[in-house]
Amino acid sequence: MPAFLAERLWTAVLAGDERAAAAVVRQALDDGADPEAVLLDGIARVQGRVGEEWAGNRITVAQEHAATAINERAVAVVAEHPAAAIDPSLGRVLVACVDGEWHGLPARLVAEVLKLRGWHVDYLGAHVPTPHLVAHIHRTGPDVVALSGSLPTRLPTAHATITACQAAGTPVLVGGAAFGPDGEYARLLGADAWAPDARTAADRLERHPLPRPQPDHQPIDDLPHLADQEYTMVARTRPQLVRTVFTGLENDYPAMRGYDETQRERTAEDLSHIVEFLGASLYTGDEELFSRFMLWTAGVLEARGVPARSLPPALDILGRELKDFPRATGILHCATKRLTSTPISVFGGTE
Repeated sequence: MPAFLAERLWTAVLAGDERAAAAVVRQALDDGADPEAVLLDGIARVQGRVGEEWAGNRITVAQEHAATAINERAVAVVAEHPAAAIDPSLGRVLVACVDGEWHGLPARLVAEVLKLRGWHVDYLGAHVPTPHLVAHIHRTGPDVVALSGSLPTRLPTAHATITACQAAGTPVLVGGAAFGPDGEYARLLGADAWAPDARTAADRLERHPLPRPQPDHQPIDDLPHLADQEYTMVARTRPQLVRTVFTGLENDYPAMRGYDETQRERTAEDLSHIVEFLGASLYTGDEELFSRFMLWTAGVLEARGVPARSLPPALDILGRELKDFPRATGILHCATKRLTSTPISVFGGTE
């Protein structure tokens, strides 16, 4: 049933037909489909495909946004269906996205799955400022905070949020692509637990409730490698670095001189993301984080007809600008080596 449901839902989502998508989900539930399976094996699977189609340049940004909105409506259909009416019998969980994180659907899926498992859930949505989150903790006293993040560039903020929640006496479970393929950044930042997906998060909380931090709990306030101030410098001077690299590319990469205004804007956006991810790599002390992002970016550019060979010159200019910062230049050198030695596919990765 879930695979068949996912195909029918995908057809409706791709057509931008919200009513049809809602009808597909509602009918599946009326026919006895498990609500959790509809959420995770149906809607979540379709949303993953939406991301793949965007990265492969097979749908537009507008279509991706419309598809996400339709999937959010499909989640609401599940939540409103009688089959999902479960009386809370467990504890209370606060589910939220990291401040600056606008990808709210993964967190919403976690919230709905936890409700189906019998938890009382406070879902705060996307882009929740840390002070607001902590204020809600003090007001409601949840047993755990489930924190979602999709982008590694939000890890410094996630670190501050984890620390603040624990200081308020509440353990933190984190999830989402931001925390690394195996949750390595969750451990680095001192989270109490990590889960790769909603089902695993619910299972984890059912099997082993997270103990509250002890009064003498010492959160990880600083990471030793940040003492060199390289992360701080890159984060604070990002606009200047972007302008410098952009100007350098205009001088060194003749193809840019023929770019129209839209292409120039997209190039500036790409450069801004590159500097942001360099900052995330410096913050975590993991050069592989930046290399993974650059390989993904190369695949996305190739899918859009932009040669990935435009990336190494940008990294070279950025490296020259950061020549006095050994960790940054090492990260850039590693990424350049990966880009020039790895065959790039036309969709977000390597061959």
